[in-house]
Amino acid sequence: MNRKSLRGRVRWIASLALVAAAASALWAYEHAGLAWRVRRRFPVGVDVSHHQGAIDWQRVSKDGIAFAFIKATEGGTWTDPLFATNWSEARKHGIPRGAYHFFTFCTQGEVQARHFLQVVPQDPDALPTLVDLEMEGNCSRRPSVDELERELTGFLSLVEAAQQRKAILYVTEEFLREYGRVASQRQLFIRAIGPEPPRMEGRSWTYWQFDDEGRVDGINGPVDLDAFVGEKSR
Repeated sequence: MNRKSLRGRVRWIASLALVAAAASALWAYEHAGLAWRVRRRFPVGVDVSHHQGAIDWQRVSKDGIAFAFIKATEGGTWTDPLFATNWSEARKHGIPRGAYHFFTFCTQGEVQARHFLQVVPQDPDALPTLVDLEMEGNCSRRPSVDELERELTGFLSLVEAAQQRKAILYVTEEFLREYGRVASQRQLFIRAIGPEPPRMEGRSWTYWQFDDEGRVDGINGPVDLDAFVGEKSR
């Protein structure tokens, strides 16, 4: 390779690096701005799982995080390997927290409930249980509305009887289009990425996930950011 072509290649690589750095800086700026705008209006928390790796909950607390939902279980057998650590450390550092369960379409609701209750300690000070209802990452089988309603009712009946409080349902727009009736009897945790709360005529909701690539001190990499809005009907 002659010197001229080598210099050209170096310039080309340097240009790509500059473009990548600029894009990364813009991404960080946009997400920081989004979090700042929402934090001015509402208490902001996180939802986390083993995907975030080891979390420094002391630093998370100092970053102003108001609450956390921590993944405990999925389906009828899987337990998040970092749940116990996250559960105890969040409480140790004064962060109100609740456990969440990813509800699968391929396992009976009562089986999932019993697994969840075996994993999550009884704690009257914890936030309500969050049930994650979404299509992405679920099994390929799609139950009818009646079947899903029956299985979810089985899950909720056992969990709510044990905890003496109503659970909250995390839902996406896709889930609501397919199974909206299933989510009509509980407070909702709505996923709607962006700077403004979702407008959902005739639907009441309490929590709002506004960012899925947020940054929080003490958590390596992106994390879901959530706002507690109180009961809203839009």
